[in-house]
Amino acid sequence: MKLHRTLVQAVIDTLQHIFIEGVYADKAVEQVLKQNSRWGSRDRRFIAETTYGMVRWWRLIEQSAAIEKAETDFQFWKLIGVWFIMNEIELPAWEEFASLDINKILEDYSKAKKVRKFRESIPDWLDEIGSEELGETVWERELQELNKEAQVVLRVNTLKINKIQLHRLLEDDAIETLPIGDYNDALLLLKRQNLQQTNEYKQGFFEIQDASSQLIAPFMKLKEGLTIIDACAGAGGKSLHVAAMMKNKGRIISMDVEERKLQELKKRAARAGVSIIETQTIHATTINQFKNTADRLLLDVPCSGLGVIRRTPDAKWKLNLDFLNKIRVSQQEILANYSQMLKLDGIMVYATCSILPSENQDQVKMFLESNKNFEFIEDRKVLPSEGFDGFYMAALKRIN
Repeated sequence: MKLHRTLVQAVIDTLQHIFIEGVYADKAVEQVLKQNSRWGSRDRRFIAETTYGMVRWWRLIEQSAAIEKAETDFQFWKLIGVWFIMNEIELPAWEEFASLDINKILEDYSKAKKVRKFRESIPDWLDEIGSEELGETVWERELQELNKEAQVVLRVNTLKINKIQLHRLLEDDAIETLPIGDYNDALLLLKRQNLQQTNEYKQGFFEIQDASSQLIAPFMKLKEGLTIIDACAGAGGKSLHVAAMMKNKGRIISMDVEERKLQELKKRAARAGVSIIETQTIHATTINQFKNTADRLLLDVPCSGLGVIRRTPDAKWKLNLDFLNKIRVSQQEILANYSQMLKLDGIMVYATCSILPSENQDQVKMFLESNKNFEFIEDRKVLPSEGFDGFYMAALKRIN
């Protein structure tokens, strides 16, 4: 591979946005790519893939470079040089790489790989919590999976098309997909590419939604005509899946604290041909307004996001123990307060994209101990080693 200075500098600029300015990786990559419209698809792919690769393995790279915290241009150039050495990419004779001692770097790299927190590139506190909650064997396995690149999965919009028809249409456009086992509405994209410019996407034939996320709607035991509240809807991926499973018959109230996300949901619903979704910005009186309203209540609560780290690898550098402690408190508050919107005999589904029991089973147990008017029905834990995102879901019934 021949390296080009302009592209390498673009990667460094992106990394500085992420690690110095605190910009999220996807936004940082997008921001840098907009700076030069002359970059072709290969150039853009190099910038994005190199950036995400380095973010994923940032601590291992730092350890191999003997840099505790990069702050200067010189240090960022050294880190990217180490990344190229780790990946056996020949360094050009640039002055920025002149001081690199390749043998020393390889020696330090070899040593770092013998220590899990360096080898799997995670913060100390996260390694300690993961091993404590999941056990050494499971944690080790899941870390290896979380450092792999996430697969892209489509959810077929069954209001407009079936899986076989969509597969064939995409195949005609030279886009290869495969059905996934027991996931009724899922197609796996075999080659990563931008699908939002395809006619199939513009016509609302599919959404991008991970296979594990697609398990939530079926878990809710849906049927036509129900009133559903999706209380942490975001941009509404699960609301749209619920609408399709209900054949666009019933009522879905999609709530979020951020109006901009609900505006995006409205656009997606129009494209998908969904007419039963109402949006509701959450405010002080929302819970009382919708008390005893829902036949099904979905609480896809804010969480650490550890189950989707391979999709957002920069998150592990932005997370900290204080945030995790606060989010656990928030999860319990959401359960206690939002559960009031469920009807008698209704079903509430608590869900996270975390793999930590302290955000999952432990939260459900704590809620049930304090709320005797609910009973446990079932739960399901999906680990990244099963192939897709880590997820947890639990179904609880209101009995009085």
